[in-house]
Amino acid sequence: MRHSANFRVYGVRKVWHQLRREGFEVARCTLERLMQEMGLQGAVRGKAKRTTVSDKGQPGPLDHVNRDFQPACPNALWVSDFTYVATWHGFAYVAFVIDAFARKIVGWRASHSAKTGFVLDALEQALHARQPVSNGEMVHHSDRGVQYVSFKYTQRLQDAGIQPSVGSVGDSYDNALAETVIGLYKTEVIRRLGPWRNLEALELTTLEWIDWFNHRHLLEPLGHIPPAEAEAKYFEPSAQAAMAA
Repeated sequence: MRHSANFRVYGVRKVWHQLRREGFEVARCTLERLMQEMGLQGAVRGKAKRTTVSDKGQPGPLDHVNRDFQPACPNALWVSDFTYVATWHGFAYVAFVIDAFARKIVGWRASHSAKTGFVLDALEQALHARQPVSNGEMVHHSDRGVQYVSFKYTQRLQDAGIQPSVGSVGDSYDNALAETVIGLYKTEVIRRLGPWRNLEALELTTLEWIDWFNHRHLLEPLGHIPPAEAEAKYFEPSAQAAMAA
């Protein structure tokens, strides 16, 4: 629980799993009683607001995901979305690129502007960090926001050998994985640690949260392990085979 103190208070189940990972055995009922006595409870999400502004005159790619966010390996499916944050100097916008295999955040960018350039910067960071080798089989999925269906964005995906995919307008389920991660970010960072003075303060805290999320946040769909650990387990057999050779 000490690792998560900077961003959120886990619910009983996640605290229990974290303690077991650290070698502490404790009954859930005992843990629940102690947390109640200390006045601790898990962070509660608020209702998300949509940021998608679609351009009905702009033709977009087809939906190649169909709400199936469980690829067989890393760098097979990336999902992208962005959210807005109120600061003392106006709204800021934070974009994320997430590898769907282990829900690891592989690219992000914060900006005062919601124009295409800032989501493109998040994509460039992901491309630089991951160096994906793709012949058109890797998919990048987003909503139909004007930033993601713009010529510059789709052209960059094509140049990288990545197949663009978009969901329907106004349907959160078509980009549910990205919205889930952003929902955690809004709950654990924006609402809990605000108000935000400026973009610089938001960027620093977001950077710290992403490192925590990728390397220490226990995700139930992954078997209560962090995204980076899930990816490492996937690549472990290949590394062992290489060493044996």
